[in-house]
Amino acid sequence: MTDVPFEILGTPQQGGFLIISDHASNRVPGDINLGIDPASLNTHIAWDIGVAEVARLITQDAHFAAYLGGYSRLVVDLNRDAHDIAAIPTQSDGVVIPGNDLASTDKEARLERFFWPYHSYLEQLLSQHRPALILSLHSFTPALESTPQEARPWQVGVLYNEQETASKLAIPLLENAGYIVGDQLPYSGKLLNATMNRHAEASNIPYIGIEMRQDISSNPDGQARYARTLAEMCHFVSEQLGLSI
Repeated sequence: MTDVPFEILGTPQQGGFLIISDHASNRVPGDINLGIDPASLNTHIAWDIGVAEVARLITQDAHFAAYLGGYSRLVVDLNRDAHDIAAIPTQSDGVVIPGNDLASTDKEARLERFFWPYHSYLEQLLSQHRPALILSLHSFTPALESTPQEARPWQVGVLYNEQETASKLAIPLLENAGYIVGDQLPYSGKLLNATMNRHAEASNIPYIGIEMRQDISSNPDGQARYARTLAEMCHFVSEQLGLSI
């Protein structure tokens, strides 16, 4: 069985901008039964709501291309280390996923089918068309079902690990655009940054990790505003870093 666990928007360019969205889709292959209520596939546990739409808007600027994950994070979470227990989650925000209670051989088969092809092709893409700047694009729910009392007031989060220069440059621009900005919030990129650690930091490619709040990224007006601001942010940061785009 052949799967293509990613989608490419636009034309990746040497020295351009590349958006990477690991959780852009909520698709589940027909031969995989997760054992959950199908309605859950439309919630935040299955994908990053709004990222695909925002990426499509941004890539109308020919300086940008996008590399989007093609299957639900419940099939495999591409923004994890391969053998992290959460790479094939058996629960998410209080929802049990019985179809992911797999034997080790079945887990390896799942990784071989979805995880490794996604990261292998991305590695090739970055080698052949090394971008000047990567925009790592995710979204987050305003509150988790498991901890509804812990509201997340930030309208955009900026994440980073060891490489922080590009993200630090982005924060004041986002604040000036009128967003409530979380610096390493709603969680820290030093704790969850697997794709950027693997592909950006290891190759010394500047990147900005962005988390959009889903009550904004789920509607067309919010998506359009995010797209305008994030495109402007990437151009501004690249200029500040002296990158030629």
